[in-house]
Amino acid sequence: MTLRREAGGLVLAGDPARYGKPLRVDFVEGRAAHRRRFGGGRGQLVARACGLAAGITPSVIDATAGLGRDAFVLASLGAEVLLIERVASIHALLADGLARAARDPETAAIVARMHLAHGDATHELAALVAASTVAPQVVHLDPMFPHREKSALVKKEMRLFRELAGNDSDAPRLLEAALDVATHRVVVKRPRKAPPIEGPAPHHVIDGKTSRYDLYVHRSLKA
Repeated sequence: MTLRREAGGLVLAGDPARYGKPLRVDFVEGRAAHRRRFGGGRGQLVARACGLAAGITPSVIDATAGLGRDAFVLASLGAEVLLIERVASIHALLADGLARAARDPETAAIVARMHLAHGDATHELAALVAASTVAPQVVHLDPMFPHREKSALVKKEMRLFRELAGNDSDAPRLLEAALDVATHRVVVKRPRKAPPIEGPAPHHVIDGKTSRYDLYVHRSLKA
């Protein structure tokens, strides 16, 4: 796999037969633009799980930023978000995507609320948060989980991403770190039928069609 410049942006490319098109972070067009315009606002699953409601817009630490899609949704709804990514090449894609979005008038104000850090949240979460300007009211986790090799996963884009990120076998430690840092709640995205992460039981669950959020609540979010 290689990082290279293509069509004005950074892409991560591998064998097209296995991985399909090069991977790119784009907050201006495509899926991100459609979700920004038609995604459902604060009724979206991730927004509800993170506690965005009328008069309430908490700050969020996205400790497993990935391609930044959930973080962009939260920032588009007004939240300050710290994105933490441990894989250097994915961090580079995020940095490039944020820089391009900062130059576009439709997305500049949104990505101004998105702050990117490179590090492993499993071991460095408290230090990464302390070095940022974002208060850890909510910590959002979306750890990779084992998939059966069925056609749906294995969308070629996800094959490439998984090759780099691997499965988060240290998810219980990540949850423990998040619970130590979050002042109000930790939200964990899971496949709808998967068990919770090993550790304390979630206080609440918000179900979607294919995924759910397990909520670990320290105290209520207030306006």
